This record gives sequence, C-alpha cells and structure tokens, in this order.
Amino acid sequence: MTIFRKKDRVLPGLSITLGFSVLYLSLIVLIPLAALVLKSANLSPAEWWDTVSDPRVVASYKLSLYASFFAALVNLVFGLLLAWVLVRYDFPGKRIIDGLIDLPFALPTAVAGIALTTIYAPNGWVGSLLEPIGVKVAYSPIGITIALIFIGIPFVVRTVQPILQDMESDMEEAAVLLGSYRGRTFFKIILPELIPPLLTGFALAFARGIGEYGSVVFISGNMPMKTEIAPLLIITKLEQYQYSQAAAIAVVLLLISFVLLLFINVLQRWSNRRLRNVKGG
Repeated sequence: MTIFRKKDRVLPGLSITLGFSVLYLSLIVLIPLAALVLKSANLSPAEWWDTVSDPRVVASYKLSLYASFFAALVNLVFGLLLAWVLVRYDFPGKRIIDGLIDLPFALPTAVAGIALTTIYAPNGWVGSLLEPIGVKVAYSPIGITIALIFIGIPFVVRTVQPILQDMESDMEEAAVLLGSYRGRTFFKIILPELIPPLLTGFALAFARGIGEYGSVVFISGNMPMKTEIAPLLIITKLEQYQYSQAAAIAVVLLLISFVLLLFINVLQRWSNRRLRNVKGG
C-alpha cells in the first residue's frame, strides 16, 4: 500500500492555490452578491415585500420565467439536433456552422437585439411575411422568446457536443446487429448518456435567459404588464435612483436562478447514479 506524502501531490502548493481561488471567488462573486443583498436590506420588510410583490414586478417575473423556460426547451431539442449533426456527419461548411454556434457569445447582445428587431419587425424581412397572417413577433412575448433562443442555443450545443464525441459507437452497432430499431437504440442507449449534459445546457440557457437584457430590450417593446422583462425593470429602478428597490428585484431573480441550478444539480446527480446502477446491473 502506497502512502502519498504532502510533497507527492500532483499539484504542489495546494494551500496557496486554494487560498487564491477562494480570494478570487470572493472578489468576483461572493462580495458583489453580498453587497446586493445588503443593499436590498435597506428596505424594511414591508417595503421589501411591497417592492417584489408589486403587480408590475410580478408580471415581469412571469414573463422572464415563461419566456426563458420555453426558450430553454426549444434549445434543448434543437441544440441536441445541432450537436448530433456536427458530431456524426461530415458536410461542406461544417466548420463554418460550428463556428456560428458561438456567435451569440461573441456578438454584443445589443447588436443581436437590434438585428432581431430589424428582421422580425412588422416591416422587417420575416415580420412583413408574418404580419398579414396575424402573427406578431416583434414587441410581443414571441419575440422575447426568439431572442432568448438565440442567446441560449450555444449552452446546449457545447455541453452535449463533447459527450457525443467521446461516446463510442460499439453499443449502437451491437444494438443494430441484434435487431433493435433506430428509435429504440436512441432512447435506450444514447439518450441516457446525454441526459446529464442536456440538463446542464438547459439550466445554463434558462438561467441566462432570466437575466438577459441587451438582446431582449429592443425586440420586447417594453410595455408594462405585457412585454416588460424583470432586468429592464431593474434598469428602470436604477435610472430613478431607487437602488434598494432594484436590488430587491435582483435578489429575487438571484434566488430563482440559484434554486434552479441547485435543482438541476440534484437531478443530474440522481441521473448519473441511476445510469451507473443500470450499467453495473
């Protein structure tokens, strides 16, 4: 039995690197979040509750959550499809399409919002075709959802793609040789392996959508109680110098995102444990 001494560690100076990691995490994440909570604490409990439960604020919460949820669901399906095509097939222009997947990361969100508004406005390329049949995209919840789909699709593709690349095809080929249908092979062999990364991509796209501002503010129309998102309401409060109220609204969004990510992590662990048990059995 080999005994590893402190100097035999793969990464020397663990205490130093851990200290720098905690310091960096505190400066970048923990301290700003703590300041946000403390700023909202300037309100009395009654004022805090009145702020976050105002009908206009609640309407913005619902719109942000619903639009982010449906956008993440769409990205869950089409992100898997895109990752599958990029990994399993070779075709002309594959590298270009693979690079375009990351465009929402590199493109300023305000530019994306202006471009989407130009396309889907009633006089835009696509909007002018949809307007005669009664479909209004820009300045409606549909336009907000499309903007969130645009900025969220890379999260699903980039979390699923490496797993598909590392996945061996031996089990798929064996299932086909044994007479299994393609659908059964996908749902019984391939999909269980992809559930953890799909959940991760869904959670990241959902959380990003809840706090998205730049790509949505132009296409939403910003109509209170109709197309006003929660991040826009925070900006409005800041412009009115109502910093504590803005912090209170932001704390609620923070709690929603935290609970979502915690739930997804628990679900992910359960899925991984269940998958290991199935393989072991």
